[in-house]
Amino acid sequence: MATIETRLAEDGTKTFRVKVRIKGQLPQQASFARLTDAKRWAQSTEVAMREGRHFKVQEARRKTLTDLIDRYLRDVLPQRPKNASNTRRHLLWWKAQIGYRLLADIQPAHVAELRDQLLSTPTDRGARRANATVQRYLAAISHAYNIAIKDWGWVDENPVAKITKPRSARGRERFLSDDERDRLLAACKASRSQFLYTVVVLAISTGMRRGEIMGLRWKQVDLPNRCLRLSETKNDTSRSIPLAGLALALMTQLSKVRRIDSDLVFYGRDKAQPIDLKKPWETALRRAGIDDFRFHDLRHTAASYLAMNGATTVEIAAVLGHKTLQMVKRYSHLANSHTANVVASMNHKIFVQP
Repeated sequence: MATIETRLAEDGTKTFRVKVRIKGQLPQQASFARLTDAKRWAQSTEVAMREGRHFKVQEARRKTLTDLIDRYLRDVLPQRPKNASNTRRHLLWWKAQIGYRLLADIQPAHVAELRDQLLSTPTDRGARRANATVQRYLAAISHAYNIAIKDWGWVDENPVAKITKPRSARGRERFLSDDERDRLLAACKASRSQFLYTVVVLAISTGMRRGEIMGLRWKQVDLPNRCLRLSETKNDTSRSIPLAGLALALMTQLSKVRRIDSDLVFYGRDKAQPIDLKKPWETALRRAGIDDFRFHDLRHTAASYLAMNGATTVEIAAVLGHKTLQMVKRYSHLANSHTANVVASMNHKIFVQP
């Protein structure tokens, strides 16, 4: 309920003092020179208090972005361990830039200005920061804001949601030609590393991510059913990956000589840690004479081979563990010849020429 008191100063000027009282909440008051302003404030404040929004406004005027980020790092990030180190780095960057500002004062324009700063400022290595990287900076602070809105009631709006995000670059489509594949596999087989050949065959055969392969444990290897069972993936979903051909043979062979003091399939000198194959991999690429190729391109290679052998985008997404089809649409053009053959076969059966 709102009440308005009229006060008369010694010089004859009037002021209007407004008090808003709602049961269960602290009373709010303010003074105005005009009665219309007093009535407008009383009405909006009473509505906000009844809807629970006034408390948020108060919190936004008391809390800074530093308060928001510190609480997020303390209470939320430990529950999201995947990529936590990068998320922490991104949030600390925002904190260093505008952490001193009150949440109520941060506008979309401030976020947009810092977005442009990220895009235009070179990295420590002097390279241009990729659009995808800037997207991750924005995603980190956006999620923190969403938690502050939904769980803490500190703010009403997310300023990151109101700005334009950098457009993602077209996905990389580098994959091995038949000749390159043969040369690379020969170089990996000749490597001094006992695991490089198996790891590369597994990557090409299954399309698994590097982290999924290197973190693979024997309890996830189901040789009787010819598959690998991943309970934790990048997309937070479990999936079963079929094993066939050379990959199955190599994993079967490896299982016969596995160590009893480590559950890791591809262990390093420290049996509790995966092996580091960076140098053996680079050496194999150099000896095979393959340029402009990264380990992650083995995943593209697997997807491309699937497409060229008739797999649909839905099937490719299932094998690679993508939640949506957007990521695998880049391979659809590789299936054109297969699609043409399907259409030709259908027409031949239906429209048989005399």
